[in-house]
Amino acid sequence: MVATPIGNLEDITYRAVNILKKVDVIAAEDTRKSSILLRHYQINTHLRSYHSYNLKKETPKIVELLKSGQSVALISDAGTPGISDPGYHLVQTCIEQDIRIIPIPGASAIITALIASGLPSHRFVFEGFLPQKKGRKKRLDQLSEEERTVIIYESPHRILKTVRELRERMGDRWCVMARELTKKFEEFFRGTLSDLMNYIERKPPKGEIVLLIQGFNKRVKKNEV
Repeated sequence: MVATPIGNLEDITYRAVNILKKVDVIAAEDTRKSSILLRHYQINTHLRSYHSYNLKKETPKIVELLKSGQSVALISDAGTPGISDPGYHLVQTCIEQDIRIIPIPGASAIITALIASGLPSHRFVFEGFLPQKKGRKKRLDQLSEEERTVIIYESPHRILKTVRELRERMGDRWCVMARELTKKFEEFFRGTLSDLMNYIERKPPKGEIVLLIQGFNKRVKKNEV
Protein backbone atom coordinates (compact mmCIF):
# COMPACT_ATOMS: atom_id res chain seq x y z
CA MET A 1 0.00 0.00 0.00
CA VAL A 2 2.01 2.95 -1.30
CA ALA A 3 0.97 6.57 -0.74
CA THR A 4 1.57 8.86 -3.72
CA PRO A 5 1.31 12.66 -4.12
CA ILE A 6 -2.10 14.37 -4.06
CA GLY A 7 -0.90 17.01 -6.51
CA ASN A 8 2.69 18.17 -6.29
CA LEU A 9 4.84 15.33 -7.63
CA GLU A 10 7.59 16.14 -5.11
CA ASP A 11 5.35 15.01 -2.23
CA ILE A 12 6.51 11.40 -2.30
CA THR A 13 8.93 9.64 0.02
CA TYR A 14 12.26 8.08 -0.96
CA ARG A 15 10.91 4.81 0.36
CA ALA A 16 7.83 4.97 -1.88
CA VAL A 17 9.91 5.59 -5.01
CA ASN A 18 12.26 2.74 -4.16
CA ILE A 19 9.38 0.37 -3.49
CA LEU A 20 7.66 1.26 -6.77
CA LYS A 21 10.89 0.56 -8.64
CA LYS A 22 11.52 -2.79 -6.94
CA VAL A 23 8.11 -4.47 -6.94
CA ASP A 24 7.09 -6.81 -9.76
CA VAL A 25 3.71 -5.14 -10.39
CA ILE A 26 2.00 -1.84 -9.62
CA ALA A 27 -1.79 -1.99 -9.34
CA ALA A 28 -3.16 1.50 -10.04
CA GLU A 29 -6.64 2.95 -9.78
CA ASP A 30 -6.07 5.09 -12.89
CA THR A 31 -3.13 3.97 -15.02
CA ARG A 32 -3.16 7.18 -17.07
CA LYS A 33 -2.73 9.41 -14.02
CA SER A 34 -0.24 7.08 -12.40
CA SER A 35 1.86 6.93 -15.57
CA ILE A 36 2.63 10.64 -15.18
CA LEU A 37 4.13 10.02 -11.74
CA LEU A 38 6.01 6.91 -12.81
CA ARG A 39 7.56 8.64 -15.82
CA HIS A 40 8.60 11.56 -13.62
CA TYR A 41 10.59 9.23 -11.36
CA GLN A 42 11.73 6.92 -14.17
CA ILE A 43 9.84 3.97 -12.74
CA ASN A 44 9.41 1.25 -15.36
CA THR A 45 7.56 -1.35 -13.29
CA HIS A 46 4.71 -3.17 -15.00
CA LEU A 47 1.43 -1.31 -14.43
CA ARG A 48 -2.01 -2.90 -14.27
CA SER A 49 -5.45 -1.43 -13.67
CA TYR A 50 -7.28 -1.97 -10.38
CA HIS A 51 -10.41 0.10 -9.76
CA SER A 52 -13.97 -0.17 -8.47
CA TYR A 53 -15.31 -1.47 -11.80
CA ASN A 54 -12.91 -4.40 -12.19
CA LEU A 55 -12.01 -5.29 -8.59
CA LYS A 56 -14.14 -8.46 -8.54
CA LYS A 57 -12.24 -9.80 -11.54
CA GLU A 58 -8.81 -8.38 -10.68
CA THR A 59 -8.62 -9.13 -6.96
CA PRO A 60 -8.24 -12.93 -7.40
CA LYS A 61 -5.59 -12.33 -10.08
CA ILE A 62 -3.56 -10.07 -7.82
CA VAL A 63 -3.88 -12.53 -4.96
CA GLU A 64 -2.55 -15.28 -7.22
CA LEU A 65 0.42 -13.11 -8.17
CA LEU A 66 1.18 -12.57 -4.49
CA LYS A 67 0.83 -16.26 -3.67
CA SER A 68 3.21 -17.11 -6.51
CA GLY A 69 5.89 -15.00 -4.82
CA GLN A 70 5.56 -11.77 -6.76
CA SER A 71 5.36 -8.41 -5.03
CA VAL A 72 2.55 -5.95 -5.80
CA ALA A 73 2.33 -2.26 -4.91
CA LEU A 74 -1.15 -0.74 -4.75
CA ILE A 75 -1.53 2.97 -5.50
CA SER A 76 -4.62 5.15 -5.82
CA ASP A 77 -5.37 8.13 -8.06
CA ALA A 78 -3.67 10.31 -5.48
CA GLY A 79 -2.74 10.16 -1.83
CA THR A 80 -3.00 7.15 0.45
CA PRO A 81 -4.69 4.04 -1.00
CA GLY A 82 -7.58 2.45 0.86
CA ILE A 83 -9.30 5.79 1.59
CA SER A 84 -12.41 6.25 -0.56
CA ASP A 85 -11.05 3.84 -3.18
CA PRO A 86 -11.14 0.06 -3.85
CA GLY A 87 -7.92 -0.60 -1.91
CA TYR A 88 -9.99 -1.60 1.12
CA HIS A 89 -11.39 -4.60 -0.74
CA LEU A 90 -7.95 -5.88 -1.73
CA VAL A 91 -6.58 -5.46 1.79
CA GLN A 92 -9.52 -7.41 3.24
CA THR A 93 -8.98 -10.23 0.77
CA CYS A 94 -5.24 -10.38 1.41
CA ILE A 95 -5.77 -10.55 5.16
CA GLU A 96 -8.23 -13.41 4.67
CA GLN A 97 -5.58 -15.19 2.58
CA ASP A 98 -2.89 -14.55 5.20
CA ILE A 99 -0.92 -12.31 2.84
CA ARG A 100 1.23 -9.67 4.50
CA ILE A 101 0.18 -6.02 4.04
CA ILE A 102 2.90 -3.35 4.23
CA PRO A 103 1.69 0.28 4.46
CA ILE A 104 4.01 2.91 2.98
CA PRO A 105 2.83 6.23 4.50
CA GLY A 106 2.75 9.54 2.71
CA ALA A 107 0.46 12.28 1.45
CA SER A 108 -3.21 12.41 2.49
CA ALA A 109 -5.69 15.08 1.43
CA ILE A 110 -7.61 14.65 4.69
CA ILE A 111 -4.68 15.46 6.96
CA THR A 112 -3.26 18.10 4.62
CA ALA A 113 -6.54 20.02 4.72
CA LEU A 114 -7.10 19.52 8.45
CA ILE A 115 -3.74 20.82 9.70
CA ALA A 116 -4.15 24.12 7.84
CA SER A 117 -7.89 24.54 8.43
CA GLY A 118 -7.81 26.18 11.85
CA LEU A 119 -10.58 23.84 13.03
CA PRO A 120 -10.02 21.49 16.00
CA SER A 121 -7.75 18.68 14.83
CA HIS A 122 -7.45 16.58 17.99
CA ARG A 123 -10.78 14.88 17.25
CA PHE A 124 -12.32 14.58 13.79
CA VAL A 125 -14.47 12.26 11.65
CA PHE A 126 -13.94 11.53 7.96
CA GLU A 127 -17.09 10.81 5.93
CA GLY A 128 -15.65 10.52 2.41
CA PHE A 129 -18.25 11.31 -0.24
CA LEU A 130 -21.80 11.70 1.07
CA PRO A 131 -24.52 9.43 -0.40
CA GLN A 132 -26.04 11.06 -3.45
CA LYS A 133 -29.57 9.71 -3.03
CA LYS A 134 -30.48 6.89 -0.66
CA GLY A 135 -29.52 7.67 2.91
CA ARG A 136 -28.29 11.20 2.22
CA LYS A 137 -30.76 13.03 4.49
CA LYS A 138 -30.24 10.54 7.30
CA ARG A 139 -26.46 10.93 7.04
CA LEU A 140 -26.70 14.72 7.10
CA ASP A 141 -28.95 14.59 10.16
CA GLN A 142 -26.45 12.33 11.91
CA LEU A 143 -23.58 14.66 11.08
CA SER A 144 -25.53 17.62 12.43
CA GLU A 145 -25.14 16.08 15.91
CA GLU A 146 -21.45 15.23 15.46
CA GLU A 147 -19.27 17.08 17.97
CA ARG A 148 -15.99 16.39 16.18
CA THR A 149 -14.72 18.28 13.14
CA VAL A 150 -16.40 16.75 10.09
CA ILE A 151 -14.39 16.17 6.91
CA ILE A 152 -15.92 15.20 3.57
CA TYR A 153 -14.86 14.99 -0.06
CA GLU A 154 -16.95 16.72 -2.71
CA SER A 155 -16.80 17.42 -6.44
CA PRO A 156 -16.93 20.96 -7.89
CA HIS A 157 -20.30 20.48 -9.59
CA ARG A 158 -21.98 19.25 -6.37
CA ILE A 159 -20.32 21.47 -3.79
CA LEU A 160 -22.96 24.24 -3.80
CA LYS A 161 -25.82 21.77 -3.27
CA THR A 162 -23.93 20.08 -0.45
CA VAL A 163 -23.02 23.31 1.34
CA ARG A 164 -26.63 24.49 1.07
CA GLU A 165 -27.92 21.25 2.61
CA LEU A 166 -25.31 21.39 5.37
CA ARG A 167 -26.39 24.95 6.19
CA GLU A 168 -30.05 23.88 6.39
CA ARG A 169 -29.37 20.99 8.77
CA MET A 170 -26.39 22.21 10.78
CA GLY A 171 -26.98 25.91 11.04
CA ASP A 172 -24.48 28.53 9.95
CA ARG A 173 -21.34 26.86 11.24
CA TRP A 174 -17.74 27.75 10.57
CA CYS A 175 -16.28 25.75 7.71
CA VAL A 176 -13.23 25.49 5.50
CA MET A 177 -13.07 24.59 1.81
CA ALA A 178 -9.64 23.29 0.80
CA ARG A 179 -9.21 23.08 -2.95
CA GLU A 180 -6.45 21.84 -5.28
CA LEU A 181 -4.19 20.98 -2.36
CA THR A 182 -0.42 21.13 -3.06
CA LYS A 183 -1.09 22.30 -6.61
CA LYS A 184 -0.45 25.66 -8.28
CA PHE A 185 -3.91 27.05 -7.51
CA GLU A 186 -4.20 25.72 -3.95
CA GLU A 187 -6.90 27.60 -2.04
CA PHE A 188 -8.31 27.69 1.47
CA PHE A 189 -11.64 29.43 2.03
CA ARG A 190 -12.52 30.00 5.69
CA GLY A 191 -15.87 31.34 6.86
CA THR A 192 -19.43 30.31 7.67
CA LEU A 193 -21.44 27.95 5.49
CA SER A 194 -23.45 30.98 4.30
CA ASP A 195 -20.22 32.77 3.41
CA LEU A 196 -19.09 29.74 1.45
CA MET A 197 -22.41 29.49 -0.40
CA ASN A 198 -22.08 33.10 -1.52
CA TYR A 199 -18.46 32.60 -2.50
CA ILE A 200 -19.23 29.51 -4.61
CA GLU A 201 -22.11 31.30 -6.36
CA ARG A 202 -19.76 34.15 -7.29
CA LYS A 203 -16.78 31.98 -8.14
CA PRO A 204 -17.64 28.33 -8.93
CA PRO A 205 -14.64 26.24 -7.82
CA LYS A 206 -12.66 23.76 -9.90
CA GLY A 207 -10.55 20.78 -8.92
CA GLU A 208 -10.62 18.39 -5.99
CA ILE A 209 -12.33 19.68 -2.82
CA VAL A 210 -12.03 18.78 0.86
CA LEU A 211 -14.74 20.36 3.01
CA LEU A 212 -14.33 20.68 6.79
CA ILE A 213 -17.18 21.70 9.10
CA GLN A 214 -17.10 22.75 12.73
CA GLY A 215 -18.49 20.15 15.11
CA PHE A 216 -21.76 20.60 16.97
CA ASN A 217 -21.57 22.47 20.26
CA LYS A 218 -24.28 21.25 22.67
CA ARG A 219 -24.28 24.58 24.47
CA VAL A 220 -25.38 26.43 21.32
CA LYS A 221 -28.51 25.89 19.30
CA LYS A 222 -27.94 24.70 15.73
CA ASN A 223 -29.22 27.86 14.10
CA GLU A 224 -26.96 29.94 16.34
CA VAL A 225 -23.68 28.08 15.66
